[in-house]
Amino acid sequence: MRVLGISAFYHDSAAALVEDSRIVAAAHEERFTRRKHDLSFPKNAIAYCIEEAKVGLDELDYVVFYDKPFLKFERLMETYIASTPRGFRSFRMAIPVWLREKLFQKNLLRRELRKSCKSFDGEKRLLFCEHHLSHAASAFYPSPFDNAVVLTMDGVGEWATTSLGFGQGNNLKSRPDVLGLTYEGGTENHGHDHPQTTAAAKI
Repeated sequence: MRVLGISAFYHDSAAALVEDSRIVAAAHEERFTRRKHDLSFPKNAIAYCIEEAKVGLDELDYVVFYDKPFLKFERLMETYIASTPRGFRSFRMAIPVWLREKLFQKNLLRRELRKSCKSFDGEKRLLFCEHHLSHAASAFYPSPFDNAVVLTMDGVGEWATTSLGFGQGNNLKSRPDVLGLTYEGGTENHGHDHPQTTAAAKI
């Protein structure tokens, strides 16, 4: 099975291609554009991964985005409503961008992928993974452990900001929590939009 994972539109856009359990290629978009923390659609990183794997986009089983935009938008709206009127300034800046670019990312991703391959089936082959499960997978699957507990702390996700995952063989399950906002507040990182940490430990 060949799966292309992509990250984009927030910071450090990237792509990685996995064939069965082997990482064939991975790259950050900034490597090609020379723009630090480039957040644009990673067309160059994708092209690199495809070339390294010697396949076309239409030969991939799936393309997976690391986030679920509608769930994240739901969380943003409920947070803004709960903090009214204090959050109005942030709301005024964020919502137009969401409505213009981020909310309908499935259509945007489909269009961008079809620029490279007109026959790419975005309806069946484009999937979205929960943010924290993406982080957990990036720690567990490359690790040397068959069984592991995976702790993820990240201030930005759909609803969860902290999750505890349990990995066994090829299976990984994640339990969400909201402790990560406390972590974000205590470890502010000016070099990125938000701090994050993910670790896998043997059971």
